[in-house]
Amino acid sequence: MKPEPDIHITTLLEKIQQGNKEAENQLVERVYGELRRLAGHMMIRERPNHTLQPTALVNEALIRLADDRVLSHLPNKRYFFSAAVLAMRRVLVDHARQRSAQKRQGSRRRIPLDDYPEALAQGDVDVERLDAALSELEKLNERQYRVVMLRFFGGLSMPEIAEQLDISLSTIESDWRIARAWLRIRMEEEDESSRMATS
Repeated sequence: MKPEPDIHITTLLEKIQQGNKEAENQLVERVYGELRRLAGHMMIRERPNHTLQPTALVNEALIRLADDRVLSHLPNKRYFFSAAVLAMRRVLVDHARQRSAQKRQGSRRRIPLDDYPEALAQGDVDVERLDAALSELEKLNERQYRVVMLRFFGGLSMPEIAEQLDISLSTIESDWRIARAWLRIRMEEEDESSRMATS
């Protein structure tokens, strides 16, 4: 079934802002398939014994968006999907922290940013340090942060991100290169600090 034009999502968001509960249900029905696809990208190559599934990730993210009343403050589809990706990131981070608390990993290996989703699922990334680095990037450059979120957690291609953010492809590619380099350096600095603290 072909998705409805963006204007219908914006109309539903406007109705939600007016307190229409049925519009929330209609919005979820309209976007659930796309959110499920994004969640699948976030959880590629999960460990076989991993209990969190894409459907559970989407459901938990939607619950958080509803509980925090985020939906009533989103003006259009672009903002909705950005908020949804952020909510899914938080669910994954919380889930990974719980796993990490149950079983601490030893030394961490250097991992390219493109491989972080799989490494995160396998417990090879220090989730708390990655989350702190992403929060720092958000303060430094919100657009680069959004590009990383959509690429890393959302699994979107560069053209899809350019369309989602309504920014030229060359700008998105530049943002990705800069943000990826910054995050790599930041994570390496954290690794070095951690090694020095334990030596």
